[in-house]
Amino acid sequence: MGDLFKPALKTKDQVIDVLHKAQNAKLIHPESRQMMEGVMKVADLKVRDVMISSTRMDMIDIAASFEEILNQVIDIAHSRYPVYEDHKENIIGILLAKDLLKLQRSPTLNLRTLLRSVVMVPESKSLVELLKEFRMNRNHLAVVIDEFGRVAGLVTIEDVLEEIVGDIEDEFDTDDEAGDIFALVDRTYRVAGRTSLKRIAQAFELNELITEEMQSFETIAGWIAHEMGHVPVKGEIFLWNDLRFEVMHTTAGVVKWFKVRPINIRPKSLESTLSIAPVLENSKTL
Repeated sequence: MGDLFKPALKTKDQVIDVLHKAQNAKLIHPESRQMMEGVMKVADLKVRDVMISSTRMDMIDIAASFEEILNQVIDIAHSRYPVYEDHKENIIGILLAKDLLKLQRSPTLNLRTLLRSVVMVPESKSLVELLKEFRMNRNHLAVVIDEFGRVAGLVTIEDVLEEIVGDIEDEFDTDDEAGDIFALVDRTYRVAGRTSLKRIAQAFELNELITEEMQSFETIAGWIAHEMGHVPVKGEIFLWNDLRFEVMHTTAGVVKWFKVRPINIRPKSLESTLSIAPVLENSKTL
């Protein structure tokens, strides 16, 4: 180990090279090397580098009815939502999905009483400083503002941690036995990006549309990325015959979940076998 660190290290590239040598020499585990590189990476990043832009934020209107809010929370399946009044620049608080249970039990409650305080951070703030604030204040989400004080996006503690440790499993991450297609209350479906094209075709009764070229792709996410020419981001739409795919969740440059809306078909086989996807308390914010 001593021989690895004898030369004076002057650049980050040299440090990374030493870490790889240490891994090859089995002095550190690959996960340890990746985390150390992640820490070095985070030191150079700003909030703007990892935030979800304002155009992709899922927000709740304080004026919406309980039914509308509940359907939105079930549909999107985040755990926290910025709440606005009158216009989306006026964010008045953060709503936790689990707090809706209180409103359901006591309909006379004012939704405003359930809101948590909103934390605002500039997009120029370093991720190291942001992580310190998250730890000190026990916050999991912050609204990002630009130099003019306008809403630029939002950032979560998970966004920061994933830069260090890589993809963090959440409620969207299910094992193979848990299933890959789930029915939603609005007659759409949540489909895992890892789902095979064959499974999609069988579930939505579109077997005759699978071409020989499509069979070379292992997952629906891989094929859609190929067809679009890039990995789609949250909110992007892809149409395939009578199916409308909307990206719900991405992690580390990979689409984890799509929201699929059958346009002119209603797959009877799915309706009879799939359960409604529940509201999950520990869901990822974005």
